[in-house]
Amino acid sequence: RGGLKLEKAMQCFPLTPKGKVCMDIGASTGGFTDCMLQNGATKVYAVDVGYGQLDWKLRSDERVVCMERTNARYLDRDQIPDELDFASIDVSFISLKLILPAVHRVLKEGGHVACLIKPQFEAGREKVGKKGVVRDPDVHLEVLENFLTHAKDSGFTVLDITFSPIRGPEGNIEYLGYLESGDWVEKTFDLQGLVEQSHAALDHGKEGAGC
Repeated sequence: RGGLKLEKAMQCFPLTPKGKVCMDIGASTGGFTDCMLQNGATKVYAVDVGYGQLDWKLRSDERVVCMERTNARYLDRDQIPDELDFASIDVSFISLKLILPAVHRVLKEGGHVACLIKPQFEAGREKVGKKGVVRDPDVHLEVLENFLTHAKDSGFTVLDITFSPIRGPEGNIEYLGYLESGDWVEKTFDLQGLVEQSHAALDHGKEGAGC
């Protein structure tokens, strides 16, 4: 499922891992890592706070650097001897506002990020419903507005934003952001329209919907 989400990002955003040194933050079993390698990444740093999850095929691949027991919030250049071109972020139980500054530290200027925006971990606790599900479109809109602010404050320009083709666990609608490290460039997004589109598509069971 993780790989499918990144494939959606590559369909919707002008990004490719081909020939690039990449980082998969929140690697888990390696869905994004595998997707990057299949699309030509030369090297992937697979970062996860847990351990023992990364698929053995990937763990034994010489192009993969397994960084288990690593909290992405505290990443720094000393841990990454390479210039990082691209990073994917798929994390849970932590807000992107805590992850993005660290990613900016290790990514090269002009590098790109594809990240999953999960309302259930971005909204205030009082706005998250039963089983950790956020259904209110107004909360989704607020989360996306805050994401734009967090990205800017962390040194990124948001190039584009869409919704994930697959619901998260328990049925949460999630979003995909495409960022570039460097000076902020002002862009305008119809976030209200995006939220409405995401609910219209996913509430009617159209997983895998287009950009």
